[in-house]
Amino acid sequence: MIYVFDNECMNIKTSSFALLLFISACTVIASPVAAIQPMETLPTQTALAAAAATQSPLPTGWKAESVAAGLTVPWSIVFTSNNRILITERGGRIREIVNGDLNPNPLLVFEDVSAKGESGLLGLAADPLYEDNKYLYACYTFTSSSGAANQVMRLKDEGTQIVLDTVIFGPLPSANNHAGCRIRFGPDGKLYITNGDALAPSSAQDMNSLAGKILRINPDGSIPDDNPFRGSAVWSYGHRNPQGIDWQLGSGRMYSTEHGPSGFDGPGGGDEINLIQAGGNYGWPLVSHDETRAGTIAPIIQFTPAEAPASLSFYTSDVLPMFTGRLFFGALRGEGLVSVVLSNSNPSEVILVEKIIRDVGRVRDVVQGPDGLIYFSTSNRDGRGRAREGDDRIYRIVPVF
Repeated sequence: MIYVFDNECMNIKTSSFALLLFISACTVIASPVAAIQPMETLPTQTALAAAAATQSPLPTGWKAESVAAGLTVPWSIVFTSNNRILITERGGRIREIVNGDLNPNPLLVFEDVSAKGESGLLGLAADPLYEDNKYLYACYTFTSSSGAANQVMRLKDEGTQIVLDTVIFGPLPSANNHAGCRIRFGPDGKLYITNGDALAPSSAQDMNSLAGKILRINPDGSIPDDNPFRGSAVWSYGHRNPQGIDWQLGSGRMYSTEHGPSGFDGPGGGDEINLIQAGGNYGWPLVSHDETRAGTIAPIIQFTPAEAPASLSFYTSDVLPMFTGRLFFGALRGEGLVSVVLSNSNPSEVILVEKIIRDVGRVRDVVQGPDGLIYFSTSNRDGRGRAREGDDRIYRIVPVF
């Protein structure tokens, strides 16, 4: 094994003959944010990684610019058209950006949201048939008779407002932390839901619990007949707190990002990128970091110290050709936007990692817009970051010719 440590929380694990780790920075971030600083060769980097970084600089021809400011812990970014963006704020509001302007009035306020720690109004997704039915789906935390719980609610987008329709799935085990609640439609038209272990690690291995799982349901909340465990919404299990899911274009392979232990439940670090298999057991809490165990699936890469990956998105456009095919995730503790290159021949092999954005603080969601640009959000007002002027913001990466 080769291990490369970054004192901003980077530890890469992969095969010894295929590792290149670059942690670098982008060129310019639009005013009023200061220019992103270039990569430093850290004292703990191996000579191999330091040499590779000097030989292969970060791709050029792009910059990051601010799209909207003055948000409060934006969690999910969803496009409903080429010029309209919907954003969930963890405190319970759905906001709207139209033609680059942030609507000062929320389109919907969830009155029953429990926004504590890492919980609140989190995931948002548009129905695959949104143009016809105008359905949206939100995953949020509320207080049930037995404590914190997540549920997925269907919403109706009426343009000038969004209205509640019906709860389609829940309640799901939750807690102030490890709430999960990222939702996304797969290429199969099914709705996938990440659910954390709700601070009960053993529940991730308990098939009678929906905690510590990635779930798969039909848009109406029913259980698909082809799920790996008949009659169960469970798609994969043994997860601690997965917060990002996406599918690779062409192959249809599903990947996820996941937060590793934080000291109270195991040695710090061990954040993961996983290649998700239907019915797979990803080991938590039986194993973490570099540990392996028969019957569990190891991550394709792990990060120690922690990056706290909060999202996942494949970039498929050629508007930014230097990034086409790459996987991106927002880093909370690692404070930046991270780019990952996977091997063309081995879906479990990571060949390049670059932190392309720094100096904007904690990064939460990242998505590709219909314009082919990369959009991402900060999370500096979540109680764990340092708020900057104008935070929180939505940024986008644009080409520079």
